Amino acid sequence: MNQIPTDVCCLADYERHAQTILSEPTWAYLSGYSMDGFTHQRNRTKLDEVLVQQRILTESLGQGDCRQTLFGTELSMPLLIAPLAYQKLASSMGELGSVQAAAAQEVGFCLSTLASSTIEQVADVAPQSKRWFQLYCQPSLDDTLTLIRRAESSGYQAIVVTADAPINGVRNAEQRAGFELPDGVRAVNLDCLPQAAQGDSVFACWMGQAPDWQTLAWLREQTTLPILLKGVMHPADAKRAVELGIDGLIVSNHGGRVLDSQPATIEVLPAIRAAVGATLPVLLDSGIRRGSDIFKAIALGADAVLLGRPVFYAQAVAGPLGVAHCLRILRDELEATMALCGCATVQDINQDCLYTPF
Repeated sequence: MNQIPTDVCCLADYERHAQTILSEPTWAYLSGYSMDGFTHQRNRTKLDEVLVQQRILTESLGQGDCRQTLFGTELSMPLLIAPLAYQKLASSMGELGSVQAAAAQEVGFCLSTLASSTIEQVADVAPQSKRWFQLYCQPSLDDTLTLIRRAESSGYQAIVVTADAPINGVRNAEQRAGFELPDGVRAVNLDCLPQAAQGDSVFACWMGQAPDWQTLAWLREQTTLPILLKGVMHPADAKRAVELGIDGLIVSNHGGRVLDSQPATIEVLPAIRAAVGATLPVLLDSGIRRGSDIFKAIALGADAVLLGRPVFYAQAVAGPLGVAHCLRILRDELEATMALCGCATVQDINQDCLYTPF
């Protein structure tokens, strides 16, 4: 732990090493996907099918960089660590290590409601971090508001409302492995809140407690922080969110962990950008593994991306140092792609930077 293997050159190398380190049940949970994994596979396949267009002899690249500004906060590159539950499954530091790595690399960090470290601990260990709080709405509005107020008082700079996972996906690999949270790993931010009611029907029990558009409208009234809606995969939902005053969108299919047989996020991104116009912040996750993936997402309408599973893998292999290294690899790959495609800044990246048949 805390030593980067000498053969790690890309994010896939961290994944390869992590599989040998983590227990089979934990690996099944972290790397798993819903049902047959078609959505999970498609996220990668469709990113790979997008081709970039190299340009040569481009002037004025000597002063280039990949910095991006979101909601008044400057990031070293257009990336945030995604809200990942139970990061102590990967290492003892968990979220505390990840937020320190994010701060060191000057990227954003989004803390999950289901984190294994508290809202306050994460803020205290990295007070200068650029951090957002991801909210799973609770059955009680009062309990939901408690989480928001804790995030506000701890200096989080935005609220990310996840809407695409009102129930867990059917994850067969996780079921076969018999995964259970080990002792000492739990959703500590929910310790003082009542558990959701149990039942034997998805519709009668779980969906009866799920948030809806009225919940989102209520949330908008409760805080002055920017609110982003995560899990948007349809232009009509994007438009409705904007009408309710939502400040940003995250195009996400939860990395294929919830609903199988969906399109890839990169496929629906252009239509969602077109639906909300040019100025609303739109982010994308699910399948990002290379700096060139970030470039492709920006070219097709995203302002930034979120990075999920690779953070777990890097944390398992080399702790916070591994996460920081993982982030730096992506930055170097993005800058190389930008330079070879003739882009000095993120603002120069557009659809003309992608290959289309002549």
